[in-house]
Amino acid sequence: MNEETTNNNDDRPILCSNCFADEGLRIDAWNHGLDSQDKCPNCGRSDGRKLAKAHVESLAWRFFVSGTTIRCDYGAAPVVQFNEYHYGKSDISPSPWLESDIKLIEDAAKVGFFHYGPRLWMLGEVEPLKALQRRATRPQIISRVLSEYPEKKLAKNTKFYRLRVSPQHPAEPLEYDSPPVHLAGNGRLDSAGFSVMYGSQDIDVCIHECRASAEDDIYVATLTAQRDLRLLDLTHVLEEEGTEFESLDMAIHMLFLARSHSYEISRAIAMATRDAGFDGIIYPSFFSLIRTGGRPFETAYGLSLRRYLPERDKYAEAFTIRNFALFGQPVASGLANVKCINRLVLTQVGYIGHFGPVTY
Repeated sequence: MNEETTNNNDDRPILCSNCFADEGLRIDAWNHGLDSQDKCPNCGRSDGRKLAKAHVESLAWRFFVSGTTIRCDYGAAPVVQFNEYHYGKSDISPSPWLESDIKLIEDAAKVGFFHYGPRLWMLGEVEPLKALQRRATRPQIISRVLSEYPEKKLAKNTKFYRLRVSPQHPAEPLEYDSPPVHLAGNGRLDSAGFSVMYGSQDIDVCIHECRASAEDDIYVATLTAQRDLRLLDLTHVLEEEGTEFESLDMAIHMLFLARSHSYEISRAIAMATRDAGFDGIIYPSFFSLIRTGGRPFETAYGLSLRRYLPERDKYAEAFTIRNFALFGQPVASGLANVKCINRLVLTQVGYIGHFGPVTY
């Protein structure tokens, strides 16, 4: 009976979007609160979106945890966390306009905010990743990549897309092949003298990958594999012993979420994969998280959800967009065929995000 009463109380609104002074918190609270014409028990107004305790906790996580997440060369971690054990003992230093809102959240959710000391694997202290960054030890780890990640067939007639911005001859199929060898070396997996065709089964990701804008002249080719292609699947979640610090899976996961400073490593993996007889690589798009709404390197009590969730495969699947990298000139060599070409007209662009604090 007491449990039922508690659950019912937890479902009752305790704040509303109008309770907050900070504009970012107010907007986030409005976006995620409940429509109700009842008066807010805190401020007495009826025109705000209402927040029960669970909504307040989610709002606090979005604004103060996700909103203070800092990306490193490899990995990412929040600067601020909160929990019930720090209630009444918050030690962060917010902007003046946030002070009353923090007190409001603390008392409503019975939590306190504190500066978070992440486990160092979240900041790239992963032994296989560190070994990949050293040229002397890189070959040993690449050898492990080739042996531990599975081969996957891209079946004949499988469809995928390749996008081009302002090609010279838009109707010419060879415009959608890999760039000429003398132009190779600017992407994540291609290098000087080694051309790679990048494709995806997600057109939105193609737009992101090409950094296309509404002012661009955009064309998209639909391609099909002309035979079964052997691809190394780097999106596979490895089952491993040990912690995140020793994880090859975490190393590759972080590598493909890193910016251009990581390209030397991923190019070395691509060339070794070609030399091993593969036709290409399946790899996670750098834009996977922004496309799916996922969060980088999520944890529970410092443990990676990617590694320790019972359904970690489904978790990884939900937040991964798979791209294809086919080696050489697949259209010219007959590995892939351009089925059709269309002009792509962007008519609407939208952004979904949330706010965070400036100082903490």
